[in-house]
Amino acid sequence: MKILVTGGAGFIGVNFVYYMLEKYADYDIVCLDALTYAGNLKSLDGAMDNPKFTFVKGSISDKDFVDKLFEKEKFDIVVNFAAESHVDRSIENPFIFLETNIMGTACLLEASKKYGVSRYHQVSTDEVYGDLPLDRPDLFFTEETPIHTSSPYSSSKASADLLCLAFNRTYGLPVTISRCSNNYGPYQFPEKLIPLMIVRAQENQSLPVYGEGLNVRDWLYVEDHCKAIDMIIHNGRVGEVYNVGGHNEKQNIEVVRTLLKALGKSESLITYVKDRAGHDLRYAIDPTKISTELGWLPETKFEDGMERTIRWYLDNKQWTDDIKSGEYAEYSRRVYGD
Repeated sequence: MKILVTGGAGFIGVNFVYYMLEKYADYDIVCLDALTYAGNLKSLDGAMDNPKFTFVKGSISDKDFVDKLFEKEKFDIVVNFAAESHVDRSIENPFIFLETNIMGTACLLEASKKYGVSRYHQVSTDEVYGDLPLDRPDLFFTEETPIHTSSPYSSSKASADLLCLAFNRTYGLPVTISRCSNNYGPYQFPEKLIPLMIVRAQENQSLPVYGEGLNVRDWLYVEDHCKAIDMIIHNGRVGEVYNVGGHNEKQNIEVVRTLLKALGKSESLITYVKDRAGHDLRYAIDPTKISTELGWLPETKFEDGMERTIRWYLDNKQWTDDIKSGEYAEYSRRVYGD
């Protein structure tokens, strides 16, 4: 079995690469990543010496490059993590999100169709559903919830999902989609909430929290997400969407306070800043479908996952220092060029 993992130098992709290499010793894993700002080649150091792992630098938006790669490798399964994913960046510059998340997905779908891939899996997000009111804790996103996007990022991901379903219906491409809640864990680029707060708190810097910090997110430990994708690509029904959620709803301010307590830091570091434009109020996933059909359930309690995550960042300070200094990007340039 040969699997293409796109965006495999990013947060969830890296964790998925390690998970698959450990679980399936006979699988060949090819990682494709453009090594843009959030793609960190050093995160894959532990995989580089594995004879079943291959890294390829390139963009999913480069149609000719993608076509040649598929022709050469004859992939059985494609798992697409590659995406621009930061909401604030999408508000500042939407166009790169459209290029990568929509056109890049189209290139992968076309190549998958052309070369007879047996399963194409699109890693999506719960943000395609929009948001839920804070005063209705009884409401959850299901696979039947209409798409109702709030940002250029979520709009681009929703567009990619629709393309995937169209390729399934029109061309018979065996597609599955997963829409997951907020992930946390090792190797997450420190612009996202949890690693950002850990890094800044360690240095006694102010911790910027949007608005009053009351926005609610459903948190899932990244390894549990990897297990869900593994189940879907092997046993999920073709043409289906699967919601993957952690049943760990937390206010942003609650997450920040949990981190500060674990790090022994004062809450005086918290600084409330102007709220994000179009900031979604609450995300909450109902994972009944994947639980019923495939037997998946989140295994990691939030407290345990946070303890592991904090410990990883404390033990891997050089990793975050390299990102802050730009050394991680310079390393990639030395190895692969601009």
